[in-house]
Amino acid sequence: MRDAEPAPKTVEGWIYWGRKPQRAFRPVIAEMLGYSVEQLWTEASEGTTPPAGPSLTASHVELGVDLDDMKRTGAMAVRRAKDFLLGADRDRVGEDTLGLLDDEVRRLVAEYPRVPLSAVWSDLLETQEQVFRLLEGGRVRQPSQLRDLNIHGAILGFLVAKGFNDMQVPHEAMTMTRVASACARDAEHPGLIALTDGLKSLIAYWADRPEDAYHYASKGAEAAANRQGTVGLWLLGLQARAAAVLGDEETVRDANRRADERREHVVLDELDELGGLFTYSRNKQLYYSVEAEVLLGNGNAQLAAQAEEAVQGFSDTSAPDWAFGDLAGSQCDLALVRLYGGDVDGAAAAMRPVLDLPSSHRNNGIIVSAVRVRNALTADRAGAAVAARDLRAEIEAFPVGRPALLRG
Repeated sequence: MRDAEPAPKTVEGWIYWGRKPQRAFRPVIAEMLGYSVEQLWTEASEGTTPPAGPSLTASHVELGVDLDDMKRTGAMAVRRAKDFLLGADRDRVGEDTLGLLDDEVRRLVAEYPRVPLSAVWSDLLETQEQVFRLLEGGRVRQPSQLRDLNIHGAILGFLVAKGFNDMQVPHEAMTMTRVASACARDAEHPGLIALTDGLKSLIAYWADRPEDAYHYASKGAEAAANRQGTVGLWLLGLQARAAAVLGDEETVRDANRRADERREHVVLDELDELGGLFTYSRNKQLYYSVEAEVLLGNGNAQLAAQAEEAVQGFSDTSAPDWAFGDLAGSQCDLALVRLYGGDVDGAAAAMRPVLDLPSSHRNNGIIVSAVRVRNALTADRAGAAVAARDLRAEIEAFPVGRPALLRG
């Protein structure tokens, strides 16, 4: 063995230099290969055979671990490094700490609408706990740092609240929204305060409390009346949907008209730059507008074209505003419009991608939207057709997979 060079702290070092892996990696290696680290690093006598266990393939001998396991062990090291950085500055919050949290918050904001909740839930809760720990620990000395942490707390609280809503736990969702609102007020951030009013409206809307949904949307819309970003447009869309459930056609049209007018003068702000749930794209505005009309029971040819446009707007999974929930909601609205026009086969075609969603993606909003289609099938005269009965049976079975939501 070469003596002049130090043993590298890599997989090659484990194999060619005989150096044992760092302690953090040993449980993973033992689980993967079926041998303890002591067994793997004990020289066997000539002619002996190793104890029973998985065979060591050539790839194990040459690489030590495969790429997936290297990524997994690497992720463990990154998590440990994050914990180290967040706890290193015991008397103050450093720039690297805030930078780390900012990166993580932006990642979670971007991923939330695009992946099942199970993929981000633990990271959301962990990052929120880290922010709360810093806020409670008295380690923040600069006002700007305190404001940044409260902004992070508001954003994470918003996402966690949305997660509870997606799991159909409205009480917990509303409680977490109030926490997010408190952080937004402490940060003195009007946009985030308005957003939390919008989230309260959203939670009430999906919980079938349209009066509350309208109240919160109206309150937020008033607070955001002078903001140039898209939060004000979202609140008008929420107001229109709630008014539609209440059968207030005049308010629906007025809110959607004002949103259309304001769209022409939007100047994207720092919340829009976050993306994800914190911006209200044209596609999403069209989706909300169509849904409000559908809830009023409308289904003419013009609305059918708008519903198809909304679905098409969310067809590109690489688009920055793509969200599987918005796509599914648009598809359910299209199915309703077609049903109102007597096109059962067209409604079934619109619902097919929704019904094919894996259980991990069947959140509360998607299930409620699908149930609306079932209810329309039951009420409509076309419900007696074979195609309608089959579609109704599929939708009735759709929520069954929902308990798997958090198992992914």
